[in-house]
Amino acid sequence: MNLLLLSNSSSDAGYLTHAMPWIDEWAAHHDASGDALFIPFAGVTRTWDAYETLVADALAPRGLHVRSVHRMDDPLAAMRSARHVLVGGGNTFALLRELRRTGLLAAIRERVLSGAASYMGWSAGSNVACPTICTTNDMPITDPGGLDALGLIDLQINAHYTDAHPPGHRGETREQRLREFTTMQPDTTVLGLPEGTGLRIHGSDARVLGAAGARWFRGAAQPRWLPEGAVTPDTNL
Repeated sequence: MNLLLLSNSSSDAGYLTHAMPWIDEWAAHHDASGDALFIPFAGVTRTWDAYETLVADALAPRGLHVRSVHRMDDPLAAMRSARHVLVGGGNTFALLRELRRTGLLAAIRERVLSGAASYMGWSAGSNVACPTICTTNDMPITDPGGLDALGLIDLQINAHYTDAHPPGHRGETREQRLREFTTMQPDTTVLGLPEGTGLRIHGSDARVLGAAGARWFRGAAQPRWLPEGAVTPDTNL
């Protein structure tokens, strides 16, 4: 299995620019050129046409020809021959609803788990790679017909993770929210991915990408930071 799961897409440098070395390495394992099927369904305030253009322009210099499934007469047929699957960020609930409605949820899962296609997601696209979308930051703006997602990995991701707690803010921190989740789901690992980071999975190897590392949560254990680099077995990924 060949996965690249990013916390975010945009940065001061440009769209996906910070992740280009990781994208090059990821794409090289399944022919660095050719069509890449893009799933724009997380876009809500951004039109799917505009989203396709944004991603296509960013990845064209890498030799990837991006085509959005929303333009296709038979997206399921296209998925059955896909070599690269790209799932963009936005609202996770909107994304999951459309994936389920179109039948692409099962189709993507089958194609990627078989090893026939590589998968890259960012933000919401990383969330849906998990068993559920229960650790998303998004508001449930629509009913996705269930919280179960692609299940490409056994852990949960929290994209855009931050330890920030503004002065005067009386609400729960992100860490508190994720510890609530692991209290109720003690056998499930959660990785908080700060901006500019990601998780790379190739076969049985897993690596944290980005100098900021990742925040690890599991059960009642004290959360800790994982450094950039190979993930050790004791993290229970």
